[in-house]
Amino acid sequence: MKAFQLIVAGNWAHFKKPETNNNPLTHDFITKTAFVGLIGAVLGIERKKMCPLFPILCEDLCYGVQILQPVKKETWGFTMRKAVNLLKKAPKHLELLKNPKYKISLALRSERSEVIFMQFLQSIKSKHANFTPVLGLHNCPADLSFLGEGAFSEKQSGSFAAKCFVTRKHSIDLQENPKFRVGLDKIPTFQNDDFWNLPGKYVEIIYPSENHEIRVAGDFYKYDDGEPWCLI
Repeated sequence: MKAFQLIVAGNWAHFKKPETNNNPLTHDFITKTAFVGLIGAVLGIERKKMCPLFPILCEDLCYGVQILQPVKKETWGFTMRKAVNLLKKAPKHLELLKNPKYKISLALRSERSEVIFMQFLQSIKSKHANFTPVLGLHNCPADLSFLGEGAFSEKQSGSFAAKCFVTRKHSIDLQENPKFRVGLDKIPTFQNDDFWNLPGKYVEIIYPSENHEIRVAGDFYKYDDGEPWCLI
């Protein structure tokens, strides 16, 4: 599969968990659906034109994430006022990720989306974005840096050392009692043409933090440099 890697970083990020509407909590890292939205921003695709592209890109592209910084969350409070009654206040709290930094592998699963894939690749290489890319919220701008272009092998199966997230389908060896954080999350991987994350398309994942690795067994793809990745 055609692929390339990039660094995604910022001062703050928020990728809202749908079950937490009043005082939103965030996923631990950028989700696949949020990353597809980021692709649309970089390419300058308007919201209405992005609607039918979302399910296509979710199916045709696959991604993997390696968490390079510790996952740190802070809760910030703010007061909302209604435009029709400025005296009526509603206190809110919002959970944010502080100093997120990720290494992301993006691979092309289907030639149907090759044009958009190549346009996004060239935009990252040239450091050009039509709209400001953000990490979940408009006041959380993203810094995107190109790492390299390559390809992934066909799907393989076996034991490997994973620095990226893996799914709960992988067999994970934690007998060594790692001295670093191993995180758990359940992330959306598919959004329909109405910007709705389908409940049946969430995937449970496990990840090592801070550039560490865990021993796992299961399916993986090998990048040109020999590093194994779990892609979804």
